[in-house]
Amino acid sequence: MESENQTLINYFILLGLSDDPHLQVLVLLLVLTVYLTTVAGNLLLIMAVSVDSRLHVSMYFFLSNLSFLDICYTTVIIPKMLLNIAVSSKSISFSECFLQVYFYLLMGQTECILLAFMAYDRHVAICNPLHYNVIMNIVSCITMIGVSWVIGCIVSSIDIYLIYRLRFCGSPTIDHFFCEGPSLLQLACSDISLNNIIMLAGGTLLLLIPFCLILISYVHIFLVILKIQSGRYKAFSTCMSHITVVILFYGAATVTYMRPIHRTSNVYDKMVAVFYTIITPMLNPLIYSLRNKDVHRALKHLGRSMFISSHRFFQVNKMC
Repeated sequence: MESENQTLINYFILLGLSDDPHLQVLVLLLVLTVYLTTVAGNLLLIMAVSVDSRLHVSMYFFLSNLSFLDICYTTVIIPKMLLNIAVSSKSISFSECFLQVYFYLLMGQTECILLAFMAYDRHVAICNPLHYNVIMNIVSCITMIGVSWVIGCIVSSIDIYLIYRLRFCGSPTIDHFFCEGPSLLQLACSDISLNNIIMLAGGTLLLLIPFCLILISYVHIFLVILKIQSGRYKAFSTCMSHITVVILFYGAATVTYMRPIHRTSNVYDKMVAVFYTIITPMLNPLIYSLRNKDVHRALKHLGRSMFISSHRFFQVNKMC
């Protein structure tokens, strides 16, 4: 393997989801709608948690950070995708492609660890409620968030370095709608066996191990819930929201990153990528707020506050 990148390629071509011009217009409208919904939904959730003091607990602190990650996650990918469709251009510069890979990996890997900490939070809340406020204090929560970001940063930096030092040659065409690691590696002329090993090792560290720990936590949680005489439905509903998000996220990520590069299927990969980069971030705030009365109350309070503020603003302008 080369010690540094010797490629003469200074851009890549992203084929996108379709070559049909009429279908591309539909894709543009659908993806733009989903993206705006994703940003609006997650921002509303963050604002609702911020303004309602009753939601200033560790569960909603983690949820706010998950929403922030989802906004960043989609923003790394979708705006460039929409721009390429709108201007009928499929090119992306070499440096922009690698930045997209890095931040995409950073957000995704950070979210893997964050979901595991969210499961631990629910485990303490249900299995050890008397000590919950002591264990899950603000210092503990900030530490867990920091650990998630640090691990995500370290692992993604290793991944992008190993990709960057490869030599690329031949066609610059990437059969994908964004610069995803496995799709980019298919263009490498250098030996990618080390990349395969590191990707499988990283997948084990950030996907399988946290996922197994989450499953063990929830088995214990459900056994405790079955013994609860009152409040069983609320506890079960909260846990099901989180485990639904976990299955959606870890399931899609596992089938993408827990297999050798040469066994990838471009059509299949794009279908899976649409699901975990576009659909899942939009669904997360809906899943967490759909049956959560506390979030409903906070959103109503936020709506009233925004209405009163806008009304006062227009009244002041009218007087002026």
